[in-house]
Amino acid sequence: MKLFQIKRQTKTEKRYTTRMGELTTKVTYIKKYLFGYPIKTIHKYRETYYGEVKDCDDCLLFI
Repeated sequence: MKLFQIKRQTKTEKRYTTRMGELTTKVTYIKKYLFGYPIKTIHKYRETYYGEVKDCDDCLLFI
């Protein structure tokens, strides 16, 4: 059994940007696991409509 694991998971989320408004996009989370339990999120990023990869800090969650 591995002590540490790093997994990548993709979810569809609604985000909000000031330039585009409401945006439904795929967000990929890279998480660190200890004995199968998530410890922390290392990085999260999203792919834009044009295929660019951007960090999720420039857009907010839309609730």
